[in-house]
This record gives sequence, structure tokens and C-alpha cells, in this order.
Amino acid sequence: MSDASDSLQQLLAFDSQHIWHPYAAMPNPVETFLVEKAEGVMLTLKDGRELIDGMSSWWAAIHGYNHPVLNEAIKSQLDKMAHVMFGGLTHEPAIKLCKTLVEITPEPLQKVFLSDSGSVSVEVAIKMALQYWLSQGKAEKHRLLTLKGGYHGDTFATMAVCDPVNGMHHLFDKVLTQHLFAEAPSCFYAGTDGNDNWHASHLDNLKDMLQQHHHEVAAVILEPIVQGTGGMNFYAPKFLQGIRELCDEFDVLLILDEIATGFGRTGKLFGCNHSDSPERNKEFSPDILCLGKTLTAGYMTLAATLCTDKVANGISQGEVPVLMHGPTYMGNPLACTVANTSIELLLQQKWQANIKRIEQGLIEGLQSAKEIKDVADVRVLGAIGVIELEQPVDMKTIQPMFVENGIWIRPFGKLVYTMPPYITDNRTLSLLCQKINNVLESYL
Repeated sequence: MSDASDSLQQLLAFDSQHIWHPYAAMPNPVETFLVEKAEGVMLTLKDGRELIDGMSSWWAAIHGYNHPVLNEAIKSQLDKMAHVMFGGLTHEPAIKLCKTLVEITPEPLQKVFLSDSGSVSVEVAIKMALQYWLSQGKAEKHRLLTLKGGYHGDTFATMAVCDPVNGMHHLFDKVLTQHLFAEAPSCFYAGTDGNDNWHASHLDNLKDMLQQHHHEVAAVILEPIVQGTGGMNFYAPKFLQGIRELCDEFDVLLILDEIATGFGRTGKLFGCNHSDSPERNKEFSPDILCLGKTLTAGYMTLAATLCTDKVANGISQGEVPVLMHGPTYMGNPLACTVANTSIELLLQQKWQANIKRIEQGLIEGLQSAKEIKDVADVRVLGAIGVIELEQPVDMKTIQPMFVENGIWIRPFGKLVYTMPPYITDNRTLSLLCQKINNVLESYL
């Protein structure tokens, strides 16, 4: 049995031999780094090195680490109640959170289901869509239509709607439910100050698939505006608007996965807000919306699936009039409390101007990467900066290089990207970008 006197080498040796990390082999041949503490935007390793966090702990820690307001909220709730089952019971933190989510998301979304991870929120969304059509007596509508280049999670239902070729889950294709995949969007989003290369023909492939298969399609599921882990692709808002119209035309539900794009990351509160039509005073809305990651600012695991009255009533009036799902830690009071506080922290500040500041800093800081050999593209949207390389990175080589340069960046495939905490100041952001460029120059 280990104790506090274990050396750094002993701790890391045990970790490598016994602890399975995300997307890692066992034993883990890739070096891991032991974090001692986190404060603001800095990670301090056990050996004393300090790293600027460029990942917000997989995009979640938007307020940085060890935030006094978030800390106090969770401590105060802990004295009252750490957890209570949500079956037959409820509590104020959950009620307050769901009320806020209904208020800040598109108006048609009126019902909230709480769960404990992003993947589960998507599983719930898929289950909602399938059970809705079963309740309507249309069991034939049992498939999903999604986009190539997408990512929605690592559980079995979510794996089945991730990119089938370039995603991480092709190994399981013989046992996964077979869904339909339209071509990934090719209409790049130039941002609010640019011109998108949008044309109606970009929807032709998806429209053709709906024309052929709408009788068996329960829902279209996709990530709005930004395809995240599947390729960090930014696409034109009119593409999303067109999908909403096609779903209405062919009587298909629309599910939006906002797990990575929610709560300001793209410059709008939610990714789908980019597709609002101010000139028509029309707010864009899906039928089902998934939230996670940023919801609790990285403090606790929590997710939510919202749906319209139409979907909820359709399920509740069916043969089985209840949604068949119920996580043990659903609506955890600690998680709901910190989510409430995080949302308040975000909305009480001039968050849009802050995201615009970060966007400009990323544009200025990463532009020189375009001149580096074997860099294919550099793109920025909101607080997301992406450098796409010609070839996939060698993680065993490049990860220690980032650490040696005092930054925490976690590439995948061909993508070296950053989603910094919203509290990152201009000087630190500039330094982060400079060090990313320096590492890539040396690596390539």
C-alpha cells in the first residue's frame, strides 16, 4: 500500500502500469505528468514546473481553477446535502438550474433531463427521439442521420453516430447500430466579420438522404457550427438553418450536441445562436439539445438534455408513458449548485466582449503558424484556436515538448488546438500562442 512518502517516480510508475488513461494503451507507453495543484490558468506539476493551461481541462474549466466563488458555493452546499436520489425527491439546486437552462436556451426547449456525463446526455437524446416515434406508432423511424466528421461520445449509442471512417470507433462497426452519414459541411464559417463560402448546394447531399430515408429517420444529430473532436471544423450558420428547414419538411427531429460549444465558447452563448435570424426576429431552436463539459466549469460531472413540449408530450402519451432512463447520480446537488454559480459568473460579466478579446488574441498569436512547414491550416472562432497539420502528430514526441515549454496543450490526430479558460489575460494568451508556435517550429 502506497503512502504520502512515495516518490514522484514511484507514483508515475504505478500510474503507467495500472491506471488506464483516455485513449491510452496498457501499460501506458506515453509519458504522463503528475499535477500537484491548479490555480487560475496555471497547472503546477509535482516536480514544481508550472504550465499555462491551454485546454481548460478538455474545454470545461472556463473560469480557471480554484475559483473562490465556485469553491464557496460547493462548500456551502456540502454542509446541507451532498447527494440525494432524484427518484421521487427533488431539491432547490436542481430546480434553480433547470429553470435557468429553460430561460437561457432557445424558447421552445422547456423540459430538462439531468444526467452525469456528456455521452449520457447524447444517449438520452437518442432515446428521446426513438421513444417519441415509438409513441407515435412509427416504429420504422429507428435510425439517425448525422454528418461525417462528427463526434458525440464514447458510449455505444454515441459511438454509432461518430465519424465512421476517421473517428475512433471503426473497430466496433460490426456491433454498432448502423446509421446514416451525410457529407461533412464544406462551407467554412468566416465568423461575424467575414464572408462564408455558403451556397444552398452544400445541403444537397443531406437533402437527398432525407428524401430517400425520411420514413426511417427518427432524428438528425450534429454539433452546431463547430465539429469538435471529429476535426475542429467550423461551418456556416446557414448550413444549420437549412438543416432545420429540411427536418421540418421531412418530419424528422433535430438533435444538437452543444457539449463542446455551449456557454460562450464560440462567441455566442450557444453554438446554435449563430443561426438565429435577427432580420426575421426568429430564434433558432432544435427539438432536443445536449449540454455538458462547461456546465459546471470543470468542478463536477454533470450534463443535461433539453427537449420541446412536443417531444416530451409525445413520449408521455405513448404506450410506455415515461422516459426510460434514470442515472443514480442524476441531479446531484453539489453539481447543480456549482453549475448555477458558474452560469451566474459567466452571465454577470461582459462575456461576449471577453470572448471577442480572446478570439482576437488567438488570431494575432497563431497567424505566424501559417508560415511553418507542414501546417495545412490555421483557424479561429471565439475562444477556439486550431492549427491543422499535414500529418498526425507523434504524441510521445510532441507532448513533452509542450511541457518543456511551459504550456499544456493536448493535440489529437493532425490537430494542435487550444481552448483556453475565459480568464486568460492578454499577456498569458500571447505567451501561450508564442510557445505553441515555437514547439511546432521545432517539432516540424
